[in-house]
Amino acid sequence: MIKAENRHERIRPLRFHETAGLEDWRVVGEGACAYFRTGSFALGAQLVRVISELPSMGNDHPDVDLRREGVTVRLITLTDDYYGLSERHIDLAGQISAIARSLDITADPSAVQTVQVTVDALSGADVMPFWRALLGYRDRARSDEDLVDPGGRGAPFSFQRMDAPRPRRNRVHIDVWVPYDRAGARIAAALAAGGRLVSDADAPSNWVLADPEGNEACVGVAGPPEPRAERP
Repeated sequence: MIKAENRHERIRPLRFHETAGLEDWRVVGEGACAYFRTGSFALGAQLVRVISELPSMGNDHPDVDLRREGVTVRLITLTDDYYGLSERHIDLAGQISAIARSLDITADPSAVQTVQVTVDALSGADVMPFWRALLGYRDRARSDEDLVDPGGRGAPFSFQRMDAPRPRRNRVHIDVWVPYDRAGARIAAALAAGGRLVSDADAPSNWVLADPEGNEACVGVAGPPEPRAERP
């Protein structure tokens, strides 16, 4: 059990993943996530109800996505100056997994992912106001590079600085964050579907891929490293 004075201490993904008993969970781009396969909306609603009654949760509730076949739970701290994981999420994740087990609900870590849209810009300050207004998004925790959906539903937008124009490359791409132990399989599937590996210079945390026409996308992981994917 984590001491009360340490519950709000900020942690890195590795600290979360090194904790025993959290095998249901994976840290991706938007916090620690778990997917529980319920098989029915009613059982999923029951799981959400019991989670909502946890006395230790206080005012910091998890993000929950209830669908007919399963429930996705996300744990993340959202404040004016921080967007990430805290020590208290370790206890909370363990309690949520215990609830799922008591209801005979199985977790499927391979089903977890988050998607981010990245815009390459010569000046993020010039283009972000347009996207902020168009999407109805807001700045992410003092960041001057990221916009997030205040409702927590839409994919975040990140603005990456370019040193010079790139007229022959796409300037908007998708970042797909997957569990650290699924990156190799996801990359292999994309390559088998006609993609190509553009760069693995930042592996094992990020790989740049492209479709047959050169449109780029990135696969990213957080937490324990995934072995480097084989070059095609």
